[in-house]
Amino acid sequence: MTAIKSPKKLIEVALPLDDINAACAHEKMPGIGPHPRGIHLWWARRPLAAARAVLFAQLVNDPGYQREIGYGVNKKEAEIKREKLFQIIRDLVKWENTNNEEVLNRARAAIWESWRETCHLNRNHPQAAELFNPEKLPAFHDPFAGGGAIPLEAQRLGLESYASDLNPVAVMINKAMIEIPPKFAGQAPVGPLPEGEKYTNSYADDWSGARGLAEDVRRYGHWMHKETFRAIGHLYPKVKVTPAMVAERPDLKAYQGEELTVIAWLWARTVKSPNPAFSDVDVPLVRSFVLSSKKGKEAWAEPVIEGKSYRFEVRKGKQPADAIVGTIERTGATCIMSQTAMPFKYLREEGKAGRMGERLMAIVAEGVRERVYLSPSVEAEQVARQAEPVGAPETDLPEKALGFRVQEYGMRKHRNLFTSRQLVALITFSDLILKAREKSIKDAKAAGMSDDGQSLALGGSGATAYGDAIAIYLAFCVDRCADFNNSLTGWRSGNEKIMYLFARQTISMVWDFGEANILENVVGGFITNLEYQVKCLQKIGKSQARGFALQLDAAAQDTSNLKVI
Repeated sequence: MTAIKSPKKLIEVALPLDDINAACAHEKMPGIGPHPRGIHLWWARRPLAAARAVLFAQLVNDPGYQREIGYGVNKKEAEIKREKLFQIIRDLVKWENTNNEEVLNRARAAIWESWRETCHLNRNHPQAAELFNPEKLPAFHDPFAGGGAIPLEAQRLGLESYASDLNPVAVMINKAMIEIPPKFAGQAPVGPLPEGEKYTNSYADDWSGARGLAEDVRRYGHWMHKETFRAIGHLYPKVKVTPAMVAERPDLKAYQGEELTVIAWLWARTVKSPNPAFSDVDVPLVRSFVLSSKKGKEAWAEPVIEGKSYRFEVRKGKQPADAIVGTIERTGATCIMSQTAMPFKYLREEGKAGRMGERLMAIVAEGVRERVYLSPSVEAEQVARQAEPVGAPETDLPEKALGFRVQEYGMRKHRNLFTSRQLVALITFSDLILKAREKSIKDAKAAGMSDDGQSLALGGSGATAYGDAIAIYLAFCVDRCADFNNSLTGWRSGNEKIMYLFARQTISMVWDFGEANILENVVGGFITNLEYQVKCLQKIGKSQARGFALQLDAAAQDTSNLKVI
């Protein structure tokens, strides 16, 4: 059997590790802008810089002399050539060079040069025609693709990329990152501009790569938002600042008579008081009554007790030292009516018995360069309770799962993780995805896109497959909205915004939670999530190399054959 002559790869000899590590640290910093990982949440994301550097170093030959195969140059020349490869890596890993075609082309040229050198060394191998074609790079395969960082970077470096995983969500993420964009690369958008927007030259400048696809996702997303607002906008009313409100809160004088856009509604979960004297009172479970701890903009909610009832009043300024901090502590809760202790065992029993509810604690509205915190109103709470979800999923949460604690509080089904209004909104958006798909197929055909009638799943590349692609990204957007729009998202008083649920791989109990206004351009809003996801999609780049995402068991697949692993 003829041995294959395989030169050592750069990764086996040396790497500019300090530069790679610095680039990876920079990539994880907040505020760097849109990132492909924003297309859909996945755990244990790997830095793109590391994936790009390691792949490059795995694909290029080290220039050092290797006597056994007659390859390489002397030590001094090797150091010079190695430094040139190091410089490519240093440029390659910089975040600002992620889609820099000049830098990428230098890296691709080095990969091709190494491949052709290897092909030349093995030109006399009996399987040279099959294994060492100097005009075709070997394909790449990641059998544990996960969030897709490595397959994406292999594709960016010019390799045909295969990604496989057992988890169907991971497979769909990889389809969105490496399989779909090349299919429709360079395709101009086919959908109509959102209502009120004017067509400008900036739209027609460059539809290379995934830009046209991303723009269509944006356009059909805006159409979905308009239709959703038309259907359920009445569930998300503005709040009018009345003279009576100003009389109680002089700080609201500047807004008197105005209708303010609501950013979020802040709710407190409730249970029946265990004290017999107040057994008909739903008492609040609140971690903290502080609404804003931002310097100069402090606000808090005070529970005002009146006989056998209470109400919440929003106060401006710092919470007094003698005020109730909250009703939830490490050992359980305290009834604000009687000071009776309510251990977690009692709270769990109340939840399982279906007696855990929620009560509006405060309304957060958009002011002039500030958040305006308002006391809750009966009308605002009534509007929220008008929502009647139809077609909500009846699927069960797992009986037990690591990091999932909400089942112990009566949340046994997925629908229990959401308020009724949140369910109505998410169902409405979800139902519109299929209509957006139908619209995009029709528009694509009208724009002259050919149609083979084949779906994306069957390998189609025409109008039907394009509609499927649009639907996938829009579904991902609704997924992202669900991460922000559930009853387990906290309100962060420090930076005055809703937090998403999946900060880590758990679903933990949250007592006081924020409900975002999904119809407005705020944190948690559909348009906010849509625009961010579109920018993330554009960050994928312009590679023309094909990509394939497959659901496979890594231990029982042959996709890896004759591919770079």
